[in-house]
Amino acid sequence: MAGCAMNKAICLLSAVVLATLSACSGQGSSGDQPPLAGARIGAPFTLTDQDGRKTSWDSFKGQYRLVYFGYTYCPDICPVDLQKIAQAFIRFEKQDPVRAAKVQPIFITVDPERDTVPVVKNYVRAFHPRLIGLTGTAEDIGKVARDFAVIASKEGAGKDYLVAHSRTPYLFGPDGAPIALIPVGEGPDGTADAILKTLDTWVK
Repeated sequence: MAGCAMNKAICLLSAVVLATLSACSGQGSSGDQPPLAGARIGAPFTLTDQDGRKTSWDSFKGQYRLVYFGYTYCPDICPVDLQKIAQAFIRFEKQDPVRAAKVQPIFITVDPERDTVPVVKNYVRAFHPRLIGLTGTAEDIGKVARDFAVIASKEGAGKDYLVAHSRTPYLFGPDGAPIALIPVGEGPDGTADAILKTLDTWVK
């Protein structure tokens, strides 16, 4: 369970943070109100995409944003999560290509030390042609993680260190406001089904 479960304290804190966000924003409420309506998740940023271009949060203005935080050296969790995200997104593209075109999937590294532009480019293209990968300086990534309620901690020493981190994908609306959390770890097909259901519910 590299990436999160290696550090139980971080995982527990992450769960508390996400539960608090859900409770404060009406997670599970009925009606047309998004589960994360009013939650303080997200903020303006400028990072670098996999092609070396400066990319800001406002670069995606007018688009829904499916955002996942992880790192390319993650041995098992991140690639499985991203594969499920890609599978769900492909299914959504086939189901409703018009609405799918309004959604931008985004991967943001929590390991900028190793996740350089070329590394991120090679990584994201393995999952989906529309997946954008973002990296930046340690300072920039640290601020983005805090602003997006993501917890990350370096584990171990040397070049083979791991990064314990929270890993729940977020869906944001065209205005950049958070819409919903998408649970992971629900079995082989659970995450893809949950992502597809969330997209089908909230992408208009």
